[in-house]
Amino acid sequence: MSLAGCERTVVVEPAQDAQNPDCADIMLRMPDDIAGEKSRTTSSQGTKAWGDPNIAVVRCGVTPPGPTTDQCVSVSSVDWISKASEEEDTWVFTSYGRTPAVEVLVNRKAESGNNVLAAISPALTAVKSEAKCVGAQDLDS
Repeated sequence: MSLAGCERTVVVEPAQDAQNPDCADIMLRMPDDIAGEKSRTTSSQGTKAWGDPNIAVVRCGVTPPGPTTDQCVSVSSVDWISKASEEEDTWVFTSYGRTPAVEVLVNRKAESGNNVLAAISPALTAVKSEAKCVGAQDLDS
């Protein structure tokens, strides 16, 4: 007699450029766990999720963001645009200055965005940075 785990697959809509070969490089470098939460099986290429319930969901191949006035944070040499989601408990982080871009949804009631980005950012260094976030203090007047 054998016992099989009954892990639920996390349904994640793939990003439009999820088949980009650079997404494969990024996804292979993603951590197996974040803050003690193991990764779970997802329904789409270029995606990954951790925890049950999810603490974080990643989609590689989203449209790279253009210049914005949204908050930008830098974690492990990777820039992220930070926005509150329409869903009250979720933060959305989108990598900035790298193609393909990566989107990270973080359940802010379950885990800190900083902890999630610290775990995920090293995977993005597989793709060269093309631009950096610039703040008002960086602009010439």
